[in-house]
Amino acid sequence: MKKRLKKCGNNVIIRPLTKIANPEVVVISDNAIIDDFTLLVGGKGMKIGRNTHIASFVSIIGGGTFELGDFAGISAGSRIITGSDDFSGVSMTNPSIPEKYKPKLHQGYVKIGKHAVLGTNTVVHPDVIIGEGAVTGSNTLVVKNLEPWTIYIGTPAREHRKREKGLLELEKQYLAEF
Repeated sequence: MKKRLKKCGNNVIIRPLTKIANPEVVVISDNAIIDDFTLLVGGKGMKIGRNTHIASFVSIIGGGTFELGDFAGISAGSRIITGSDDFSGVSMTNPSIPEKYKPKLHQGYVKIGKHAVLGTNTVVHPDVIIGEGAVTGSNTLVVKNLEPWTIYIGTPAREHRKREKGLLELEKQYLAEF
């Protein structure tokens, strides 16, 4: 699989039961780990930063653009949706329908910032930026941008409290070693 990617960094671990569709548009940076039973759909482009982790049963789908910042993580069962059909009734939906009958197909983006962590079963909708250091609790639904260094919970996501930034010093120490 690594050879089919647009670019693959050093020390990348892609577990054997991972599925990557459109690998030619996927860039994975150094020290990334992608667990089994994960589905990544490259869409218009996908960049996975260094020292990241994507846990089992995560799916990144929708045909849009996706970016995961350095030192970020996506916990088990989370869903990242970068694009969607229009379900309002003005166009038909689902992949079996020819494109001319579904003109409202939306292919957007999702960007997850450096040091951000999505809790188990988080769902992120298209056109969302999750700020640096932001965290979601389990089963959080993200439909709008999340502010940096803030912890969010609930459906839809609501601010729970601010997050400490002490790990930035640890990052400096880590990077100095390499």
